[in-house]
Amino acid sequence: DIPLSPLHSAQQNAAKFYKDYSRMKNAEKELKHQLEIGATELSYLESVLEELTRAQTEAELEEVRRELQDGGYLKKESDKKRMKAAKSAPMRFESTDSFPIYVGRNNRQNEELTFKLARKDDIWLHAQKVHGSHVIISCGGVQPPDDTVTQAAQLAAYYAESTGGQNIPVDVTSVKQVKKTPAGKPGMVIYHTYKTVIVNPYPDIVVDPLNAERTAQ
Repeated sequence: DIPLSPLHSAQQNAAKFYKDYSRMKNAEKELKHQLEIGATELSYLESVLEELTRAQTEAELEEVRRELQDGGYLKKESDKKRMKAAKSAPMRFESTDSFPIYVGRNNRQNEELTFKLARKDDIWLHAQKVHGSHVIISCGGVQPPDDTVTQAAQLAAYYAESTGGQNIPVDVTSVKQVKKTPAGKPGMVIYHTYKTVIVNPYPDIVVDPLNAERTAQ
C-alpha cells in the first residue's frame, strides 16, 4: 500500500514519488562515489604510514614530508628550505647472478623508479594486495634467471607491510605492463598481466639502508 496525499491528484502523487525516488537514487550514487574516494584516501595514508615505519634517515623522512606537502596534506615550505634537503636514492642490490635490483623507499621513489628509471623490458615486482616497495630487476633486455627473480621477490616481500609473515605472494610482470592509476596518488598503479610467486622475506638478503651498496646474498 502506498499512502497518497488527498490534496493532490493521482498524477501529482505519482510525480512526487518519482521525484523522491530519483533524488534517493542520485544520493546513493554520490554516496558510493564518496565511499570510493574515502577508501582511496585511506589506502594512500596507510601507505604513507608504512613508509614512515621503514624510514631510517632524515632524508627519507624529508621525502615523505615533501610527498605530503605536494599532496596538500601539509603546508609547503619555502623553496629555499626545500632545496636544503638531500634527495635519497632507491636502495640497490645485486643478485647472485649479478643482476642489479632496485627497491623504492617511498611512494615518490616508487613512481620515479617504475616510470622514469626503469626500462620497459625490466622486471617489476610488488607484494600482492598490500602496501610496499616497487622492486625493479634491471635486465638490460635479458631474461633473468629464476634465482634472481626469487631474490627480488624476497626483497619485495620484506619491504612490504606484511613483513614478518611467511609465504608472501609477490606479483611479477614487466615494467611495460604497469600503468599509473588514473588521477591516483603517488606510487599507485594498476596491472593485469602478471604471475605470482610465493616467497619468504629473508632478512639476510636485505641491504642495510645506510649501506645501499651491500650485495644481496
